[in-house]
Amino acid sequence: MLLLTPGPTPIPERVQKALMRPMRGHLDPEVLAVNRAIQERLRWLFDPGEGALVAALAGSGSLGMEAGLANLDRGPVLVLVNGAFSRRVAEMAQVHGLEPTVLEFPPGEPVDPEAVAQALRERPYRMVALVHGETSTGVLNPAREIGALAQEAGALFFLDAVTTLGMLPFSMREMGVDYVFTGSQKCLSAPPGLAPVAVSLEARRAFTARRGWYLDLERVAEHWERGGYHHTTPVLLHYALLEALDLVLEEGVEARQKRAQEVYAWLLGELEERGFRLYPKASPLPTVLVVRPPQGVEADRLVKGLYAQGVAVAGGIGPTRGQVLRLGLMGEGARRELYQGFLEALDRVLALA
Repeated sequence: MLLLTPGPTPIPERVQKALMRPMRGHLDPEVLAVNRAIQERLRWLFDPGEGALVAALAGSGSLGMEAGLANLDRGPVLVLVNGAFSRRVAEMAQVHGLEPTVLEFPPGEPVDPEAVAQALRERPYRMVALVHGETSTGVLNPAREIGALAQEAGALFFLDAVTTLGMLPFSMREMGVDYVFTGSQKCLSAPPGLAPVAVSLEARRAFTARRGWYLDLERVAEHWERGGYHHTTPVLLHYALLEALDLVLEEGVEARQKRAQEVYAWLLGELEERGFRLYPKASPLPTVLVVRPPQGVEADRLVKGLYAQGVAVAGGIGPTRGQVLRLGLMGEGARRELYQGFLEALDRVLALA
């Protein structure tokens, strides 16, 4: 099966081999050394500043999302919503009693910094939450601008970097980010099951709520910073994540960004020749190409037809359900040779439509 979804992404051979290493205990000195190596590489990717907590939570990106809300001392939280995953942030903030205010923008359009600035002038917020790359719509949001606004307003800045970290230049310090997370199976092209997170020193001081035992980031720090016991970590996933992070550093984020942008531009051109139309109205996300199918062709039927041809892509989700195809260009998924096979399968499916 040719895997071209916006997560999980294909796993490189070196990462796959890491999963075959002999099992060791989660407090084994070798495993704790692997954890320290993971932290060192994540610090390079996140650039969180002094005193920050860097870890890989044992769960999906949604665990990383919830941990950044469950530990916050108090609300209110301003949640900037323009798709399905930013909507999920608002739902979690509500569950944890953080008095979320939802500032909504049309799906397919980026968050407007001026509207955010106005909202921040109207009342104080403890935290501002943004999804950097909205996977459901293929929109890249202006994280740097929103971070500056949050900082000016004295609010913490929470950022979902699931479809950006490891493929686009990133710096918590430069972007004013206090809490950020991603998923191992996205731009890093590691197996699903880990959620790398980084918590700034200021956020650590504010993360005192302890709404949950497993989500308690101070307990997580006991393991990742002091080598103590919190839970049984997925050791083999740690080996695989370390290998994947080494591949990111060897290639370089700028080179990975260029690779994604080049495949995006070429693939969009090929699809437009076949009658597809780009979904986002502005600020397209280089790592997730979202397109409407040709007139008279149902998106969900295309997804099923491609799967029958041995090609897995994603249909719409949330506001794009039933309207679009979503194609992953993260990590190993951003390869022209993979999408050449996709186009050949697509032509066969379109001929039958």
